[in-house]
Amino acid sequence: MNKSDKSHEILVTGGTGLVGSRLLKRLVEAGIDCRALVRPGKELPDGVTAIEGDILDPESLAAAVEGVSAIIHFAAVFRTTDEDQIWRVNRHGTHNLIEAVKSHAPGARFIMASTSNVYDPDISHPGREDDPVTPTLAYPASKVEAENELRKSGLNWSVLRLAFVYGDKDGHLESATGQLAGMHWHPAQRMSLIHHQDIATAVELALTGVMDGRIVNITDDAPTTIYEIAKIVGVSYEPSAEPLTNPWKLHMDGTLARSLGFQPKVSTVYQASREGAL
Repeated sequence: MNKSDKSHEILVTGGTGLVGSRLLKRLVEAGIDCRALVRPGKELPDGVTAIEGDILDPESLAAAVEGVSAIIHFAAVFRTTDEDQIWRVNRHGTHNLIEAVKSHAPGARFIMASTSNVYDPDISHPGREDDPVTPTLAYPASKVEAENELRKSGLNWSVLRLAFVYGDKDGHLESATGQLAGMHWHPAQRMSLIHHQDIATAVELALTGVMDGRIVNITDDAPTTIYEIAKIVGVSYEPSAEPLTNPWKLHMDGTLARSLGFQPKVSTVYQASREGAL
């Protein structure tokens, strides 16, 4: 892309977070002109235009969205016990961003990250995009409300529901399997996963427009048991031959994404381990 052509520049929110920082770096490496909404003092990869602001500060958002062709909205709060903060950022922050885009960049494509946690843990099949979602925990519930507001906004939207994210030495698999071991989750429970590299794969595909107006599950090719994941990352996990009562918990159906052209480059956690990409 022509670096001087701001009509093709995109805005990334959450660009200093666990997922967003890795995504932003890959988008720049792909030659995509990026600006990022950041609070003062935060560092961004080389080649990214920093726009100081905060999604909780509506007045700071006009300059961030003005003239962009797309918004990649990854700013969110998850790992905290402060439920009010989760709701403020995930619902109200998204509302502020939607309103800014409607006012200052109404033709822009708005791509929002969501989560596989929205699906009912007692579901009778892998979670599908058209399943009713009524989560009660603050993080997925706030994400569902943000999804719904975006869908009703009149903007050109898409929602990427991400499986459990890992890779790039983020420590996410290690910490999660350690916590699940302490909670005595069944070792045969399978988790849908997605590597950071393939979040970028999905976002780049979404930027072409093929996911417009859709909620799309983004997951790799092989849901993997917690026991196997723990073994791969070196975390101790107690085995069990007891029956698994809920085989579809944490498992997402990735069929729609495949039909739209998404093919993960890191198809399994075993591949990631083999290639040193954990």
